[in-house]
Amino acid sequence: MTESLPQYSIAQARDQLTQLVHTAEQGSSIEITRRGKRVAVIVSAEEYDRLASPKSDFWTSLVNFRERLVEDSVDIDPDEVFKDVRDRSSGREVNL
Repeated sequence: MTESLPQYSIAQARDQLTQLVHTAEQGSSIEITRRGKRVAVIVSAEEYDRLASPKSDFWTSLVNFRERLVEDSVDIDPDEVFKDVRDRSSGREVNL
């Protein structure tokens, strides 16, 4: 994360745990420190589930995306889109 999170020492967190949990439920993360060093982060259960969920590989993600995308609902003709990109030549001449 690039943004600076609010920091609480372990003693402060213990005294304000209810408030910190409520803050986390609202979507803000909180750093817990010990002797000035970050040792833990409190996040909401929703954020934890998102972070802990297994990540699918690229191929699985692509297949899932294509299943969700109904090609008929998108008015795109691939041949029209790529007509100026594709090389229609037969290739170079090869002497065997």
